[in-house]
Amino acid sequence: MKTAFITGITGQDGSYLADLLLEKGYEVHGMIRRSSSFNTGRISHIYEDVHMDDARLRLHYGELTDGSRLERLIETIEPDEVYNLGAQSHVRVSFDEPIYTADVVALGTLRLLEAIRTVGAESTIRFYQASSSEMFGNAPVSPQDETTPLAPMSPYACAKVFAHLQAQHYRAAYGMHISCGVLFNHESPRRGPTFVTRKITRGLARILAGKDDKLYLGNLDAKRDWGHARDYVEAMWLMLQQDEPDDYVVATGETRSVREFLEHAFALVGRDWQEFVEIDPRYFRPSEVDLLLGDPTKARNKLGWKPKYSFEDLVKVMVVSDMEQEGADPAAFGL
Repeated sequence: MKTAFITGITGQDGSYLADLLLEKGYEVHGMIRRSSSFNTGRISHIYEDVHMDDARLRLHYGELTDGSRLERLIETIEPDEVYNLGAQSHVRVSFDEPIYTADVVALGTLRLLEAIRTVGAESTIRFYQASSSEMFGNAPVSPQDETTPLAPMSPYACAKVFAHLQAQHYRAAYGMHISCGVLFNHESPRRGPTFVTRKITRGLARILAGKDDKLYLGNLDAKRDWGHARDYVEAMWLMLQQDEPDDYVVATGETRSVREFLEHAFALVGRDWQEFVEIDPRYFRPSEVDLLLGDPTKARNKLGWKPKYSFEDLVKVMVVSDMEQEGADPAAFGL
């Protein structure tokens, strides 16, 4: 039985990855931050599933800001695979919290890599680094692939570039099996409610349920390459099954604007979004990335990976999920 250690296990990606690894027979260890309230909602279904041997999922308190704790966890768990998904992952928030974002995203990755090296596990552990399409910024070429120059345009993106380059450095300097997944935007019903796609689907559901009258958004013209997180965590796992480590762009190869996502979501329930949406300048970023479009050719050819969910599938599953959560009946709208 393989053992995996996931930072950020309570997040969107971490929870889907835990599902996948448990299905494949792994023992899964996840790191969570200590809080006075539980933040394990995305993985609670694992414990509720009577068919799941939940002894194979173990949670540990820890922080990417605490290097000594990371060392103890690596030494105690002795993982075969480490997936570094922990982060302050909200781009807009990173402008308000740049130092904290850098400490967790950039230095947190370095602390984790050093923890592995310090305990002497650099030759036995396979490491996945969650890199981001935000690193490309307003790239001069489109679509973006593994050779596209990095031009970050937010504190979050700058921190991800640091982490990405450190991962590459540790791979070259110490021979570590480190693969970086440059993931383009990926969403799901488990996406945090402050991210724009989830704001749209949840806001729509609350309007249909009579809880809200309006939905407030920022820039509708930004274009992103959107896929489903469930597809993307499979790519993470596939990277660590390869004989040689490498870097891979993970994307759908299609780009849509926020406006298109909005239009499609409201069209599913026969509503005109323009009657319910207002633009709020507070949600604009100080600097905006206008267009992100990934070229997943390498992942397709070397990993045999391709997304299973279409853009339309993604929007529908998110709308239906939020309608169910907010008390609006999807069946009443033919969904």
